[in-house]
Amino acid sequence: MSQPWYASIPKLGFGLMRLPTLPGGGQKDIDFAKVQEMIDLYMSRGFSWFDTAYVYHEGHSEEVVKNCLLPKYPRESFQVVDKIPLWGIRSYEDYEPVLRTQLERTGLEYLDVLFLHGIGTGQLQLIDDTRGWDFLKSAKERGLVKHIGFSFHSPADTLELILDKHPEIEVVQLQLNYLDWESPDVQSHACYEACRRHGVGVTVMEPVKGGSLADPHPDVAAIFKAADPQASVASWAVRFAASLDGIITVLSGMSTLAQVEDNTKTMLDFRPITPEERKIIGKAVAKFNDIPLIPCTGCRYCAPDCPQKINIPGIINALNDYTKYRNDAGLRRSYGRIVGQGGKASDCVGCRSCEQHCPQHLRITQHLQKAAELFE
Repeated sequence: MSQPWYASIPKLGFGLMRLPTLPGGGQKDIDFAKVQEMIDLYMSRGFSWFDTAYVYHEGHSEEVVKNCLLPKYPRESFQVVDKIPLWGIRSYEDYEPVLRTQLERTGLEYLDVLFLHGIGTGQLQLIDDTRGWDFLKSAKERGLVKHIGFSFHSPADTLELILDKHPEIEVVQLQLNYLDWESPDVQSHACYEACRRHGVGVTVMEPVKGGSLADPHPDVAAIFKAADPQASVASWAVRFAASLDGIITVLSGMSTLAQVEDNTKTMLDFRPITPEERKIIGKAVAKFNDIPLIPCTGCRYCAPDCPQKINIPGIINALNDYTKYRNDAGLRRSYGRIVGQGGKASDCVGCRSCEQHCPQHLRITQHLQKAAELFE
């Protein structure tokens, strides 16, 4: 039996989405000098897969390929994945300019993999109406890309439907980590099995859940440290994903040289997760599920009468994530998105209308004060 096309690709990919930026700058102000150091270390250790997208770093992530890879490394020594967003697509003709812009930004003559970005149940009609699947095939036939696929954020039954109808798909990118493995919302396990049944390769996103599984609750971290004091907590999550059959590579959105050092060290000396280690991961998941959280049900009874239009359930969810993960940087980004369309936690005027409407009798005002202290 012949090996799949991705068999020789090292199983650690570099996600170009959380890159260091210049002091005082925004997301578009990438610190290319620091990124160059990170890429040089990554490449020197035999890794080669770079994952970018049209929208990462406000459209500037793709420039890393042109600025840091092409001047120093032969084209055949690395692979580049890029993604076409769907929110600007209205017709078949809209796809081509995006791909041409991607090739210009990266400086490449071809992409190794082209994805439709972040698709799910809600986008299927748009893709069919605009013949997005046909565009992927056309790009491959014209030699502009080598392989085609999509990144996916929906239930497994939707994924089954797509793969049944489109056998031309070669790669699917899935959110896959040990905490989401049996999650009824993310359905990592079920989605992975759908790809296996269809013979489709999988690239893994969020193996460390946006950094959350690198710095979890101390009780969770203690389980891993007791099992292997020398291994980082993040390495357990990366190894869990990389141990699965049919995985092309496991992406890490690395932000620092230290993260590159840790991840490459883990994967240079890669050891698949053993049955005994799976039991340890199971204990960690059980501990995650036992952590006491604010018992908000997300009913939103608290929200309509809030004079400051605060997204109270969203903020409480961020507090619960802080309790579980302690991932300060990631949670501040998440908090920024949560309050982007309404009031901040610190805008609370203490009227307690929310508390009068809460079926769980939560002390919402106190929780908002804590959120303001943590996230603002």
